[in-house]
Amino acid sequence: MDRHQHWERIHGVKAPVDVSWYRPHLERSLAFVDGAGLPVNASIIDVGGGASTLVDDLLDRGYHDVTVLDISSAAIDRAKARLGARADTVTWLAGDITTIGLPGHRYDFWHDRAVFHFLTDADARLRYIEAVRRSLKIDGHIVVATFGPSGPTTCSGLEVVRYSADGLHGQFGAQFRKVGSCIEIHTTPWGAEQEFMYCYCRMSAGTSAAEPGAAPDGP
Repeated sequence: MDRHQHWERIHGVKAPVDVSWYRPHLERSLAFVDGAGLPVNASIIDVGGGASTLVDDLLDRGYHDVTVLDISSAAIDRAKARLGARADTVTWLAGDITTIGLPGHRYDFWHDRAVFHFLTDADARLRYIEAVRRSLKIDGHIVVATFGPSGPTTCSGLEVVRYSADGLHGQFGAQFRKVGSCIEIHTTPWGAEQEFMYCYCRMSAGTSAAEPGAAPDGP
């Protein structure tokens, strides 16, 4: 079963509230967005957004150029159904972030909660990072959240890579200036605790002094 089939099956049989990463609201992510001080016409992409409620909260804040990308069409359909008529104001992209073509220097803010840590293959991580470099505006904001050093080693039947803040930043290279990081202890719908690591960066105009992805995996 390939990655697309795997996630279509997960989102086809599980309700959004029944997956381990579910939160009614992504408070930590919203704090980063609020702290960035973006105008309401800023372009924001939520990578792996699926059925997440982040898009709802962004629309509530007045943002009107929001893109949600997910590998699962089933997850996107659930979000559209929840939003109703408001779904027409969102750009929806069904595809794999490591292969999909995104417009150049389009986005002011890139958000990813729990996609990057599924990329256990170094080549896939490089393709992801190249997608960011192509599509994020110069000086654009990027927040990526993965399982932290004490987080789970698997999720939804797949292996993951755990990162410290420096390990995660090191994957992206010197072109990405680290602004901040934090740990969040997420409680799953069934009461288990999971450590998430958030890393917040800005992308500069210069090329990286080292190849992206050169840093070792994990903490």
